[in-house]
Amino acid sequence: MGVSMRDLDPALKGAGQKDGLEIWRIENFNPVPIPQSSHGKFFNGDSYVVLKTTTSKSGALRYDIHYWLGKDTSQDEAGAAAIKTVELDAVLGGRAVQYREVQGHETQKFLSYFKPCIIPQEGGAASGFKHVEAEEHTTRLFVCKGKHVVNVKEVPFARSSLNHDDIFILDTESKIFQFNGSNSCIQERAKALEVVQFIKDTYHDGKCEVASIEDGRLMADSESGEFWGLFGGFAPLPRKTFSDDDKTIDSHDPKLLCVEKGTAEPVETDSLTKELLDTNKCYIIDCGLEVYVWMGRNTSLDDRKSASGATDELVRSTDRPKSQITRVIEGFETVMFKSKFESWPQTSNVTMSEDGRGKVAALLKRQGLDVKGLLKADPVKEEPQSYIDCTGHLQVWRVNGQEKKLLAANDQSNFYSGDCFIFQYSYPGEDREEHLIGTWIGKNSVEEERVSAHTLASKMVESMKFLPSMARIYEGYETIQFHSILQSFIVFKGGLGDAYKNYIAEKEIPDETYREDGVALFRIQGSGPDNMQAIQVDPVASSLNSSYFYILHSESIVFTWSGNLTKSDDHELVERMLDLIKPDLQGKPQREGAESEQFWELLGGKTEYPSQKIVREAENDPHLFSCNFSQGKDQFLFSSVTEIHNFSQDDLMTEDIFILDCHSEIFVWVGQQVDPKSRLQALPIGEKFLERDFLLENISRYTPIYFVMEGSEPPFFTRFFKWDSAKSSMLGNSFQRKLAIMKNGGTPPLVKPKRRASVSYGGRSGGLPEKSQRSRSMSVSPDRARARGRSPAFNALAATFESSNVRNLSTPPPMIRKLYPKSKTPDSSSPTSKSSSISNITSAFERPSARGSLFPRSIKDTSKSDPETNSDNENSTSSIEESLTIQEDVKEGEAEDNEGLPVYPYESVNTDSTDPMPDIDVTKREAYLSNDVFKEKLGMARSEFYTLPKWKQNKLKMAVQLF
Repeated sequence: MGVSMRDLDPALKGAGQKDGLEIWRIENFNPVPIPQSSHGKFFNGDSYVVLKTTTSKSGALRYDIHYWLGKDTSQDEAGAAAIKTVELDAVLGGRAVQYREVQGHETQKFLSYFKPCIIPQEGGAASGFKHVEAEEHTTRLFVCKGKHVVNVKEVPFARSSLNHDDIFILDTESKIFQFNGSNSCIQERAKALEVVQFIKDTYHDGKCEVASIEDGRLMADSESGEFWGLFGGFAPLPRKTFSDDDKTIDSHDPKLLCVEKGTAEPVETDSLTKELLDTNKCYIIDCGLEVYVWMGRNTSLDDRKSASGATDELVRSTDRPKSQITRVIEGFETVMFKSKFESWPQTSNVTMSEDGRGKVAALLKRQGLDVKGLLKADPVKEEPQSYIDCTGHLQVWRVNGQEKKLLAANDQSNFYSGDCFIFQYSYPGEDREEHLIGTWIGKNSVEEERVSAHTLASKMVESMKFLPSMARIYEGYETIQFHSILQSFIVFKGGLGDAYKNYIAEKEIPDETYREDGVALFRIQGSGPDNMQAIQVDPVASSLNSSYFYILHSESIVFTWSGNLTKSDDHELVERMLDLIKPDLQGKPQREGAESEQFWELLGGKTEYPSQKIVREAENDPHLFSCNFSQGKDQFLFSSVTEIHNFSQDDLMTEDIFILDCHSEIFVWVGQQVDPKSRLQALPIGEKFLERDFLLENISRYTPIYFVMEGSEPPFFTRFFKWDSAKSSMLGNSFQRKLAIMKNGGTPPLVKPKRRASVSYGGRSGGLPEKSQRSRSMSVSPDRARARGRSPAFNALAATFESSNVRNLSTPPPMIRKLYPKSKTPDSSSPTSKSSSISNITSAFERPSARGSLFPRSIKDTSKSDPETNSDNENSTSSIEESLTIQEDVKEGEAEDNEGLPVYPYESVNTDSTDPMPDIDVTKREAYLSNDVFKEKLGMARSEFYTLPKWKQNKLKMAVQLF
């Protein structure tokens, strides 16, 4: 599109440089900027142009332009607004979506900018009207419609305006009444209350009474009597009369029209495909209520203006004032526009639009205008965060048929692609213990076990009264939360379950189940000790990738292979994973391009392999959808799905189910007022949503799905909102909650949440013990010592460091570190930032760096090969182990005591207590013992005990059930 400065209105230049709204009113056919303090104030005699600028997650700026036409605006002004909208799009580089908004029939996206509502005032500026100055209050009656955004319209103050289907607000000088029609829904009533609050704050300075009137409550109620008295007394309401505004426009199959020289001519076609659209022309797609204008990338500004005028004329000539007109530019089509076509390519080339944007920016820069916002910003590179506390307690089960088998702590990191697993993670929340229950589905698992895994996990959630969140995760699509919970994660080929074995036997498929004495190749990946994975791949050269480290082993030899595109810092992950996969063998390093013949022999010969890093689905800008269902024979079917624009926590209504789509994962949020049967359908609902692909983003059906219950929202869900936990803990329906907030002056009434009892950690998945309560630090069973985020292999490590001549000496004893927030990691520009951030962030019983402080694996071999030196080695390694202990935040020699703490019996503070004391710090159980009992149990005085390294303190405490 050719752009010249004479085509662009000076008032529009420099627009769209930052997030937010910009509004112009048409005065004398020219756009005049409206100050931010007047945003949301519209006059029904005027026309406006509204620009919404949004920065996407990729750093690019997105634009939506709306031209709003008051009901009394002139046709000339309306035409001027339409033309200025096209010019504004040209200023923005030809990439905006443009909407025509008619007073009383605005789109939900437009209304979402001005929550809770807009109430146009009488009068106008450029149209010749005078703005009405309110000298004294006038009683007004409004009708409110909408569950998510509210369309407010003033109606005559008369009983005949009322009906049983809608919600009305009567605004008098001293009191505001909300009349709830008996057929109106709770969600609409709740949204109307927001309008009541808006009227109170805007027209009464927040100083007036508010009353809620229920349809059917007669004169016996004093406020009802007062309300009906204003209408001359109670009388039956008349039947609802339908006005022109209530008439619906029937949608029909899309009709394609080509616009040439300002005239729209039909295009004969059997089906609508993108190939019909010529980049040199403009088209109209008429669907009845929805009318779209498509503007080819190579069309001129005049062509686009004439296409806009032809569309307005089409709507006027067919007497469809409520038709919603949307104009899109080639390359920036909306989802709704694409859905009208039988076929549409998944990706579009928008390079030309970026070039056009750069040319416009250059033109404006020569005029001396700041064009920073017109150029695409660099995407913000962020390290993925788990947004979950990693100091909790983990249990993992392997599904076998219709049952589940609890895995030992040493095996909790070992998953098989032919099996399905269930995990339960309990962790300290903001003020109570939170739970996450999930299923991991191996890509080679059989269907019956996948169904069984989901059924068993659902029963666990149901038995805990839907308090836990729930996850469905497929192999290869694991989330950062999943990896952070497990910390070390190994996926082996094959399976251990009966279903898998029966399947491969029936199909006569070779059993690839991992064997320690066979040839196996593992790809190593992850970001640090608290997030590392080993994925078994086919032991052939084509499985290699220059961007990763690998472990290759046979029965008697281990190779570690590093690709040329790997970072030296990641070598620590290889050492750690090697300790878990093949702890008894010393690895032989292999660098890409310098491999030994024996290495290639194990892989069956050398061949080509890729070098590009495997890219997981990136998180996109979140989209919130409200879902309505019609129940079929055996399942729930979507009857309607509505996107909620510019969403907030207040949009989550307790009677409904919502889906938050982030592309890389989706969340199914279920309100407390949703019936239990629908709650059980949460994951199937998510699966149906993925199948429908409402955003046409080619989303995978294996995308992780989370079920989130209202009141138990995990932090990795609430991060998408400006969250107030007090709102999610309120009782009652949406209307009652909003009414309670209004009566409390805008503050949610405080409802102290009940402390949740922790789950039994003895391997049972069921009920919640009555007396088992835990503080934020959480008690941990002896067979699963996971304090402060330690790795799943902790028990193995604890066992091996008891005897140094049997322990792999490349693994010094585990130790406790405090949990540091990720935001406090060192500057990435520092050469030591990677390793130091790992040591600061990880909250684990963990091994020091494999690069410097780890014992060479050869030391272990030497000690084994020379029995005569074992005694000396034991003494020397013991002292070396102590010297390797990372310094704590407090000095090691600083004594701790129980000053200020109550003294409790040993039986009330140990981990096996049947009657535990409430609210003790479970990381310092010994501090609550008397001095005599302390010395009896731990074998030394407090002062001597607290001079020991932390790992030795914890070892002694574990032996006497104090840790």
